[in-house]
Amino acid sequence: MSVMTVDEVATFLGIEAIRVERLERERLLIATEKNEQGKPIFNSADVEKYKVLAERLGGL
Repeated sequence: MSVMTVDEVATFLGIEAIRVERLERERLLIATEKNEQGKPIFNSADVEKYKVLAERLGGL
């Protein structure tokens, strides 16, 4: 399982990091764990699935 940080997810999705954190808080993008600083860590496969779904629904 490959993991991604908030900044890596933001870059992959083409959005700001604060928006990634909001998506996680709202449980639209599920974090697998938290790092030492308390920031969410995401499974890369989940992020890819979220991107596909978001694009089908009209974009990010």
